[in-house]
Amino acid sequence: MPNSISKRSQKAGLPPGTLVHVGEPGMEEPRISVMVYDAMRLEEEYVDTVGEAFPLQESPVVTWINVDGIHDVSIVEELGARLGLHPLVLEDILNPDQRPKMEDLGDYLYVVLKMVDWDGQRGEITMEQMSVLVGANYVVSLQERPGGDVLDPIRERIREAKGTIRGEGPDYLAYSIMDGVVDGCFGVLEGLGEKVEDLEVELVSSPLPETLQELHVLKREMIYMRKAVWPLREVVAALERSGSPLIEESTVPYLRDVYDHTIQVMDAVETVRDMLSGMLDIYLSSISNRMNEVMKVLTIFASIFIPLTFIAGVYGMNFQYMPELAWRWSYPVVWLVMLVVGVALLWYFRRKRWL
Repeated sequence: MPNSISKRSQKAGLPPGTLVHVGEPGMEEPRISVMVYDAMRLEEEYVDTVGEAFPLQESPVVTWINVDGIHDVSIVEELGARLGLHPLVLEDILNPDQRPKMEDLGDYLYVVLKMVDWDGQRGEITMEQMSVLVGANYVVSLQERPGGDVLDPIRERIREAKGTIRGEGPDYLAYSIMDGVVDGCFGVLEGLGEKVEDLEVELVSSPLPETLQELHVLKREMIYMRKAVWPLREVVAALERSGSPLIEESTVPYLRDVYDHTIQVMDAVETVRDMLSGMLDIYLSSISNRMNEVMKVLTIFASIFIPLTFIAGVYGMNFQYMPELAWRWSYPVVWLVMLVVGVALLWYFRRKRWL
């Protein structure tokens, strides 16, 4: 997050609508895929330029253009020119640190989503912004990095004509993308839940400084997760109540279902956050208990050796007239007294259940 904020300084002083990519520079070539489909046919291809995806087919055919790699400003600029997009919308597309939102611009809808994924190897959350443009006969999705994501299952459903997606319009496709983004959060929470359970066991049994560091990392990850998920509720609710002619009445119940899923994700996120906050208290309590145990053992040893030290100190004094020094059995008697005192103290501590 701090890196993304610092990179926004590149735009300081520039006029609104200036197209500058804010984010990590892309290492791969942008990839543009086009799917044109209706209930009876499907055409799918990868194109080298945006121009090859135009002109768009007329309704009821749906054209879905997906762009992987928004670091190429020329692609976003050409899309904006061909679709008549507002310059501020293009500026937001190139800024991957946008808050999830929905804007109704009359001829099209602009939706910003945050895709979250769980990296099991590194044990952390990865996050990527997706911009979705919904028109009367098209959907354009733009993301930062190519590769497997929540869009792959949607593509398979379109190819295999599963469900009703092939018979619906672009608004249903946009719903499917949002539903995939929200459902992907459940997998992330599942991975986080397993890590939190393991961390909780470690906190109770043998907490280490590394445990505290991992706990702080998880808390930071949950803050990013919350920032990505919390605004989704507003986005889905805004689409549901927008009254836009681009959203068919038949799609509204599906949007309501996504809203319910968003609420479930938020409840799970808040639950995990509360658990992590409680685990910090558990860590401090465990450290305090361990220190108390150590102090108790040291105190017991000190309590045993204090009277023994006193006896040894008394008979270690170099006075000439000490009656016990002339006794034949004084040395073993002193040892016996010291042993009895030590055993008596141990028995007393056991009886008080201090040991």
